[in-house]
Amino acid sequence: MREFIYFSRRARTSGNWKDNDLMKAGRMDIVCHFIIHSFFVSNAIRDDVKLHLIFYGAPDPPKHLEITNTGTTLMSKKDISGLIKRMLYKYKKGKKTEVFPGCFIEKKDLLSVVKELKEKGKNIYILDRKGKDIRHSKINSDGVFIIGDQEGLLPREKKLLKKEGVLLISLNRGMVTYMASQALIILQGELDRMLELE
Repeated sequence: MREFIYFSRRARTSGNWKDNDLMKAGRMDIVCHFIIHSFFVSNAIRDDVKLHLIFYGAPDPPKHLEITNTGTTLMSKKDISGLIKRMLYKYKKGKKTEVFPGCFIEKKDLLSVVKELKEKGKNIYILDRKGKDIRHSKINSDGVFIIGDQEGLLPREKKLLKKEGVLLISLNRGMVTYMASQALIILQGELDRMLELE
């Protein structure tokens, strides 16, 4: 199973925003696009993906939302923002709460999530314009791929992640800077291609 981590410095950590104010909710519009491109393909939903959303915005950071398609996950393109809002509203202090089948929320930062995944034997990669070209890198198609929002990862955390052995990979060696959701679409295509070649 491939896993993606989307990190946002500004995404709200409570569900009290209006549906027409996604941009004011710490660019929750980008989060919605990211979720759609993680799971949805033409006439189907991917069942080989686990998505981690890490929010550092106000009022109660950090929050870790974990979403997996279990076949019964309450997910539709029309109400992705509603799914996020309900998950944030159901947060319970000190617990990892399953809000819907395959949808969990807890208070956990990026480094803690990455360390847990590494302990499970996962290979972790950060998409970075200075990284090694993905087509010339030996990567696992079922690895964990970190993509930051428009502000990117916090420099201190990025430095600590590199010390943890997280590798930097690039989609095009910095020729073009993609939006997070665009980068995810390209990455999904590259991973699908790798699976075909295996």
